[in-house]
Amino acid sequence: MILDTFRLDGRVAIVTGAGRGIGAATALALAEAGADVAIASRTEAQLDEVAGKIRALGRRAVTVPCDLSDLSTVTAFAERAAAELGRIDIVVNNVGGTMPNTFLTTTPEFLEEAFRFNVSTAHALTRAAVPHMLRGDGGSVVNISSMMGRSPGRGFLAYGTAKAALAHWTRLAATDLAPRIRVNAIAVGSVLTSALDVVARQPEIKAKMETATPLHRLGEPWEIAAGIVYLCSPAGGYLTGKVLEIDGGIESPNLELGLPDL
Repeated sequence: MILDTFRLDGRVAIVTGAGRGIGAATALALAEAGADVAIASRTEAQLDEVAGKIRALGRRAVTVPCDLSDLSTVTAFAERAAAELGRIDIVVNNVGGTMPNTFLTTTPEFLEEAFRFNVSTAHALTRAAVPHMLRGDGGSVVNISSMMGRSPGRGFLAYGTAKAALAHWTRLAATDLAPRIRVNAIAVGSVLTSALDVVARQPEIKAKMETATPLHRLGEPWEIAAGIVYLCSPAGGYLTGKVLEIDGGIESPNLELGLPDL
């Protein structure tokens, strides 16, 4: 009985940055739980591969290759998903990220770009999806934030600030959209995706990251995807405005990236 509350049969989800990593794992997890899924990212070949796996699970898939830093494209993604799949019930704002930078090389433009890519994109997609969600039974929005949004880390000023903003956007949007639409976030720790390939290939840095994590390992994309299924399903139906920390118990990354001073 309890396992049935994790089902998403008859639901439609849209997932950004779904060509690989957490986004791809999330799209497949939602499909396995019963949802049809529209996915977007820059690389068409990656999307096609993920879509093939979704269809192999017996679910419908729509692929939208696009540059999600273009806010008009984000809106068009929601409209196409609704048109082809008939509704929208779930929004997963996964796309985001910003390269590490020193303080003095973090220009105002760099900071604004980080905010735009991590926060404005999520706002634009959610805003475009909400009217479709309200035509149905409401739904659920999940934002992918980061533990860097609550913990200091040298070189992560732009990224951490943007992710902190996204976490609070989650709380504010949850208040605005209650009771029919729930809005939550996941503060992700160090997860083995392509974004960490460079780190994973450097044993000393990887070992430091594992040591800084109480569970003494890096996370896997499916572990984040499992949290997203929970937040989107009836099992998580009494949660809104919350930031779920899936980070191995880490409190501070204590990671030296080798950046120059300032």
